[in-house]
Amino acid sequence: MTEEILLTEEGYEKLEEELEHLTTVKRREVAKRIKVARDFGDISENSEYDEAKNEQAFVEGRIKKLENMLSKARVVKKDEVDEHTVNLGTKVELEDLDTGEIYNYTIVGSAETDPLNCKISNESPIGKAIIGHTIGDCIEVSTPEGKTEYEIISIKKD
Repeated sequence: MTEEILLTEEGYEKLEEELEHLTTVKRREVAKRIKVARDFGDISENSEYDEAKNEQAFVEGRIKKLENMLSKARVVKKDEVDEHTVNLGTKVELEDLDTGEIYNYTIVGSAETDPLNCKISNESPIGKAIIGHTIGDCIEVSTPEGKTEYEIISIKKD
């Protein structure tokens, strides 16, 4: 049985766009680079050829990975998201009860994780701990730094 991959609508669209770019643009660019490098002659000591072939392998690997992810994807639509409960596609405001610091996260599928933009996976320690909880709930999260207690301050649809 295949494991389904949960994605937000936005995440699904981004993966589709990346796949489209790789198959229509990047593949052609790499093929041209290989052809030009071949034209230099002996490919046994041709670094341009080696680099282009390595890039081709990376692009083809990424295409296969994206196709696999999209084939297993289950998109959580915005109208399915309950803004009273933490779930995929919600923005959550948490307060660290030890420090008083406020954190804002968007809960996304593991394929969409982007910590620099505060998008955390539903499979991350914090994501797992808060999924299914509501405003006012206090949750203890085990992280590599130790245990931290958070209170859910607000939940909004993304």
